[in-house]
Amino acid sequence: MQQIERGIFYEDSFLGVTVGGIVFSHGTIMIDAPLRAEDARAWRSMLLNQRGGSNRLLVNLDSHPDRTLGARALDCTILAHQKTAQVTRNRPAIFKGMLIESGSSWEYYPEAIGMRWATPDITFTNSMSLFWGGPEVVLEHHPGTTPGAIWVMIPAEKVIFVGDLVVINQPPFLAYAELEEWLEALELLQTSYSDHLIISGRGGLVVKDAMRRQYQHIKNVMKGIEKLAKRNAAPEETEGLIPSLLADFSFDSQMQQIYAQRLRYGLHQYYARRYRPTSTLEQPQIEEEEEP
Repeated sequence: MQQIERGIFYEDSFLGVTVGGIVFSHGTIMIDAPLRAEDARAWRSMLLNQRGGSNRLLVNLDSHPDRTLGARALDCTILAHQKTAQVTRNRPAIFKGMLIESGSSWEYYPEAIGMRWATPDITFTNSMSLFWGGPEVVLEHHPGTTPGAIWVMIPAEKVIFVGDLVVINQPPFLAYAELEEWLEALELLQTSYSDHLIISGRGGLVVKDAMRRQYQHIKNVMKGIEKLAKRNAAPEETEGLIPSLLADFSFDSQMQQIYAQRLRYGLHQYYARRYRPTSTLEQPQIEEEEEP
């Protein structure tokens, strides 16, 4: 567990996403959930040892399964953006897996099948402030990566948790993105919050060069997509963009296949949604199981 400022922590060793914790006298605000139940228990224990108040609140930065599947194991009230809540409430009670690989962490954790979703208890639209016995915690809606993506900000400490807006040495998830809004959020981050400590939802502490690389990568994605659109290419042709886009990152060769699949799925979905809206997309299919 890494301490950023007094009472503010993150942990990037769990399967899934980088999680955060803000410990106050009133209680603990947790940011995203570890995917595995045993990791969730370990994370709760780590934060409990910081001797904050007894209350717990979980904030989901978006609706991605990697950060929402493990929410139930944290056994607390869940807060998210309204659009994230809409996605999670439309899911079946029991997760049985998706038919299409998207390069997500949950796909390499067989025990994810059969987990029960937990839906948000509290939602908001534009912004929301929390006062838990310490500095104000501000939640702000910043779509781009997904329609319901948010930031968690502690203005007095100049700390921001930005989820998948910036990911470290790996390609981002593109299937539900709006790239223009993504670039706007990155520009805001670089211009208005350049003196803040920024925590990625996949990789931990963000350096300025990582933000610049992320911005350029999204620009490269847009450029490649627009070239295909100008000649009315089929969505399947987005696969040709993968080699050059993977070259934007430095990562272990063992991740090559996973990251290529992440781009393959994301590019296809983004292009088809944007330029073939009347066609049938290969949306992830979740088999539904009713509550007993």
